[in-house]
Amino acid sequence: MANLQFTELAYTDLNEFIYGQAKKPVVCSNGMVIGGGTVYPEVNLTLPTMLIDEETMPKVLSQYEEMIHGICSKAHELLSPGIIIEIELLPPCTFNPQWGIDVTKVVKGVMNEYYTKFGLKSLLRMTVVDVREGKTLTHMYKGEHWDNVVNTFRGCAEAGADFLAIESIGGKHLHDEAVMNCDLPKALFSLGVVGCRDMITLWDEIVKIAAETNCIPSGDTACGFANTSMVMAHKNFIPKVFAAIDRVMCAVRTLVAVERGAIGPDKDCGYEGVYLKAITGTPISMEGRTAACAHSSSVGNIAACLADCWSNESVENVRLLGGMAPTVYIEQLIYDCRIMNVAASRGSALEMRDILAESDRMFDPQAYILDPRVVLRISQEIVQGKTHFERTKIAASATIKELRAAFQDGLLQLDAKELKYLDILEKQLKSIPDDEAEFTKMMLKNNTIDKFDPAKYDFNIDSAAK
Repeated sequence: MANLQFTELAYTDLNEFIYGQAKKPVVCSNGMVIGGGTVYPEVNLTLPTMLIDEETMPKVLSQYEEMIHGICSKAHELLSPGIIIEIELLPPCTFNPQWGIDVTKVVKGVMNEYYTKFGLKSLLRMTVVDVREGKTLTHMYKGEHWDNVVNTFRGCAEAGADFLAIESIGGKHLHDEAVMNCDLPKALFSLGVVGCRDMITLWDEIVKIAAETNCIPSGDTACGFANTSMVMAHKNFIPKVFAAIDRVMCAVRTLVAVERGAIGPDKDCGYEGVYLKAITGTPISMEGRTAACAHSSSVGNIAACLADCWSNESVENVRLLGGMAPTVYIEQLIYDCRIMNVAASRGSALEMRDILAESDRMFDPQAYILDPRVVLRISQEIVQGKTHFERTKIAASATIKELRAAFQDGLLQLDAKELKYLDILEKQLKSIPDDEAEFTKMMLKNNTIDKFDPAKYDFNIDSAAK
């Protein structure tokens, strides 16, 4: 049974809905408070192209050690009040949990060294890769793939991780097909039915591990879902309005992590985090212009409006003119955060927020739906839903209405193709029955096992509709 305890918004006053401040700040053992008034830089880094196996693991660990030394040294040099480091483990380091544990130990060891020597405060977010896919997957919640995910979470937590996170993928293959065909009903099924159900099982386990290891369950992200739509829209493979609607629908799925016990900060590449903050008061990490190293986007400034942590998405350990890339990017993030924090200290945070929003929102529907005013209006509609399915359907409907009204009022630029697809998607949405069981039967009838195997999810119509 879904636990939809968030039936009202955490925020009713737009003037309180701001970056650096969250209704439910996360207080960490080293004194850093996420959402307590200071925006912290969160640098995300990864290995250069290289083979990861037992023979190369010493080189892998050396790469991580080098990256963290560079980051911490620069943060100390620039007198940062605190930093967050995120490691998104690569698949071999989840298929082999001990490798992920070894990475955690090396990274945390360097972070502890800089705290001991220089008093540099830092927090480590370990993001376990969701390996529950592929031809060898036998079941989503038992067997080798599930055990590797769970064991990696537990091992990383015991090795010193402060935050646990994941970019979960339950229902992703259904969603990929939905994106390619601009199929809103299939996207809704993958997110609001299959995805939310998967999140309940997964996050109950993550929260349990966090409680047993004195670690913080931070959050999930729609990286494998709405970010796919975002990239496809940027390449003009699909309409931008589909990507915008998809993003807001994903908020319901990502919200399940908080419903099951995650407390934030939500992960950076989940741009839908603004809706989580509006509904739950949970602090969020966001990314925008400083994530151009990983992917282009249309939300470079507006993404910072409500950020409690500011991230770069991910960058490889390669040499740039200014130094190694992770070191360069922590410098950029620190300066971005300084601007926001100083603006707040001068009483100008609302003006800064509104400038960030205005600079992006009219040029792309994906930016428009991140505007704090729009977020609060749509969130108020979402929480009226009584089930995840209903909330996801409301999210789509409310977004379509907002985008249409914004265009009519001259607040959003949409070309003829985008407007045509807005009509098409609205028609698709109206074809979806209100009864979840009826909708599920309809979707399963047209399903192929290679896209979604119900047996691997312990999925049946009766339980899905609860």
